[in-house]
Amino acid sequence: MHALFDEAGKFLAGRILSEAESSAQIELDSGKRVKVKAANILLKFDKPAPAELLAQAREIAAGVELPLAWEFAPEEEFGFAELARDYFSAQAPVTEQAGMLVALFEAPHYFRRAGKGRFRKASAEVLQQALAAIEKKKQIQAQIDAWAAELVAGTCPQPVREQLYKILFRPDKNAPEYKAVVEASRSAQKAPLDLLQAAGAIDSSYQFHWKRFLFDNFPKGTGFPPLAAPQPPADLPLADVQAYSIDDSATTEIDDALSVQGLGTGTVTLGIHIAAPGLAIQPGGDLDKLGRTRLSTVYMPGYKITMLPDEVVQIYTLDEGRANPAVSLYVTIDEATLAITATETRLERVPVTVNLRHDQLDHIVTEEWLQDASIQTENTPQALLDLREQLSFLHRLAKQLKAQREVVRGKPETFNRPDYTFRLSAARPPEGANAPAGGSAGSEAASMGAHKPRNDGAEPDGSEQVHIGTRKRGAPLDLIVAEAAIVANSTWGNMLAEHGVPGIYRSQASLAPGVKVRMSTKALPHAGIGVKSYAWATSPLRRYVDLVNQWQIIACARHGKTAALAAPFKPKDAELFSIISSFDAAYSAYNGYQAGMERFWTLKYLQQNQITELDATVFKEGPNGSFLVRADTLPLVLPVLGAQQLPRGARVRVKLGEIDEITLDVAGTLVARLDDPLDASDDGPVDEDEGDEEAVAGPIAIAVDVNEAEGEGAGGTADNRAP
Repeated sequence: MHALFDEAGKFLAGRILSEAESSAQIELDSGKRVKVKAANILLKFDKPAPAELLAQAREIAAGVELPLAWEFAPEEEFGFAELARDYFSAQAPVTEQAGMLVALFEAPHYFRRAGKGRFRKASAEVLQQALAAIEKKKQIQAQIDAWAAELVAGTCPQPVREQLYKILFRPDKNAPEYKAVVEASRSAQKAPLDLLQAAGAIDSSYQFHWKRFLFDNFPKGTGFPPLAAPQPPADLPLADVQAYSIDDSATTEIDDALSVQGLGTGTVTLGIHIAAPGLAIQPGGDLDKLGRTRLSTVYMPGYKITMLPDEVVQIYTLDEGRANPAVSLYVTIDEATLAITATETRLERVPVTVNLRHDQLDHIVTEEWLQDASIQTENTPQALLDLREQLSFLHRLAKQLKAQREVVRGKPETFNRPDYTFRLSAARPPEGANAPAGGSAGSEAASMGAHKPRNDGAEPDGSEQVHIGTRKRGAPLDLIVAEAAIVANSTWGNMLAEHGVPGIYRSQASLAPGVKVRMSTKALPHAGIGVKSYAWATSPLRRYVDLVNQWQIIACARHGKTAALAAPFKPKDAELFSIISSFDAAYSAYNGYQAGMERFWTLKYLQQNQITELDATVFKEGPNGSFLVRADTLPLVLPVLGAQQLPRGARVRVKLGEIDEITLDVAGTLVARLDDPLDASDDGPVDEDEGDEEAVAGPIAIAVDVNEAEGEGAGGTADNRAP
């Protein structure tokens, strides 16, 4: 005697070895013996053999006309054997009964299960809805198959093109567009990105990176809602100074300026004047919400996305020829010793006489020019000549401040590489032209804006000619502005702590390897800079944390010892921690995109100038047995094969491989070693703005999973960086 039984929704059959009142011992064809509850035994039979019964049952089930069976079925609950006798014949054999069981079990849209071997037919309304859903699913699957076929054939359907970035990076795995890519990728045996590239889904490599960035960070676009630009307070006193800013020619968010008074008197007053949108933008207001959404201006070669609307920036940027609202830090300095003897913070309007542009002046303002007044340079602007004595003093002060910080740091700051600058133009320049312009900032010391070149023309499309220039780090004008920024940020950080007013600080516990700069609400030392505390406050037009700190500083300037009661953010305010978390995430994403686009344009530069080999320096072991090298004259790090036995610091000639503008990948092969092996050292000086090994491109993280089970648903553009 044999039995057909239900085992967890699966039909099995075997020989009955023994039976009890509530169960039976059954041996399967495999030889396995199982104990089966009596309620789970659906059929007992002598013939045919168990395996043959199951095979015939599946064949019969496939031929059952479900609409007809549904018509035959009674309205009340019924058993499969009853319906088999009504559908086939009154003497329906066991094979037809088993076939009906399988058919009913596999058609839940026609028949609902009511128990072991028991069913109830679905109502006409439910059946109609179910059949419509099945038909729709068939149509969707047909569409998926058609789209997949197009992709395999090298054509991208428009719906897939429109969902490209969602499919690749944040997919809805139930969407037909996603399923079509998965199916096509599996069929063509190509990675999803390669498949879509071959199908023409990606119009331009530049647009691919740009639109992906917008998809991740600006899904609603980069435009600003209509908001009123608030005016500064009308009662701000006018400062008795003549201030000047030092920025790149393309800078529009001029958020810092300097002034010097008292030269030759023995006591000099340095004014550090910071644009003051915090005097009018109110915490919790619409502009504040906008700034908190964006958190920072986004920089990239040839373009930028500002944190605040242009009409707001234009009110508060420190343009020349007008008195601008500012938060000013006045630093009293002994002219002979250059010791700082006092500081004072004021809220005022500051007359700005000139906006100096360092990319136009660096070749004039050298250390020699500052130290020797007899040196004359052709075409020197009169405004610069008028400020020569002040700049000379400021440079002397900046060098001393830097030396004092280096004592605290325990070692000098070393920046061995130049800053690279990117300029884009629509037309190719004359052969050999490569005019450097502007500079980039790779350290906290430049947070005030010493390196903020930007191109504010039309949005690039990737076809532009790229010009890569260099600018020596620590140029006199850079050093002046950077050290002034450090004085302001550290002084105001200390002031907030002394008044019991919380702020957002950047700190670094030590210079030991792996110890990173962190943001917190505690005034902790910054070992990398060599100061007691450091709060970003000098760029409120382009960084939200600076605006937050400016509100707190304004409270201290206005209320003194009672500032903690009046400041917008109170001690242990959860909002500050939320701001830090959001800012860290956004700033990291913006910097990542900025670095990626700098690499993109560097690769473009190689192609445009037909560079196939370059000189480089080995500096780190890389992936897959390669070594990372840094190009000597370009901002490019790449893996090179054949350099495994070379020490850090070895200079090599590298032959470049194929450039992939989508993955931003290029690799090289060692051609020759350029230095004497006896002169090489693996412990040479390390640039503290290291970390550009992260610029080595790797596979783009695609979210398309082609291994899913079938049917499963479910610049000087470095302005934005700081250690």
